[in-house]
Amino acid sequence: MKTIGIIPARFASTRFPGKPLVNIHGKSMIMRVYEQCRKAKLDRIVVATDDMHILNHVKSFGGEALLTSPAHQSGTDRIAEALELLSIDEEAIVVNIQGDEPFINPEDINALITCFKDKNAQIATLIKKIKDVDTLVNPNSPKVVVGAQKQALFFSRTVIPHGKGSDKKEWLAKQDYFQHIGIYGFKSNILKEISKLTQSPLEKAESLEQLRWLENGYRIQTAQINSECIAVDSPEDLKRIDEKFFS
Repeated sequence: MKTIGIIPARFASTRFPGKPLVNIHGKSMIMRVYEQCRKAKLDRIVVATDDMHILNHVKSFGGEALLTSPAHQSGTDRIAEALELLSIDEEAIVVNIQGDEPFINPEDINALITCFKDKNAQIATLIKKIKDVDTLVNPNSPKVVVGAQKQALFFSRTVIPHGKGSDKKEWLAKQDYFQHIGIYGFKSNILKEISKLTQSPLEKAESLEQLRWLENGYRIQTAQINSECIAVDSPEDLKRIDEKFFS
């Protein structure tokens, strides 16, 4: 089973333009992501970008990169184009790795890949148990409910399941809640199929692209992790990186 990690890296960002190239204690963010991926069980790692500065930078430290369209609305669309440009086996596992998590845990990537030991797995993603009310009620931290076989049943920005008859502060003591961690793995042929799907009603309602796949009958397997994931969405997030990894 061949595995390829593709890291979407877009230069334009409303809150943090050029963030893949931001310097984090002597190394760019994209370089740190790439180095973490090298520690995982990936046969190949490619940065898919829309910018020549990022492309040339990745090549300068010995990484592989390719240029993709600036018109993509999501990282999934970008890696789907990258897949068309690369010579990838139909049964290969393609991992969409966030380009804004400079200290992503390689073991989390490995946990995702492990989902594909089940030959019926089509798509995989990660979940994490929610331990505080702030995360539970935060609409920017999507929640997921899973079935007995750890397949995702639904994703939402609201609290699911709803703890009817009790205060939100009591919900965590009565029910396990899971946060969705936005890293995905796909069978290569499945990624090609879902990239052709149009936006679905549930996706538009929640602004969560994975609902498009569920609405069209695709299965999403989940793996539970415990590590903390820190994404850099704005310059302020660099302070959290400093406090956790460099203080």
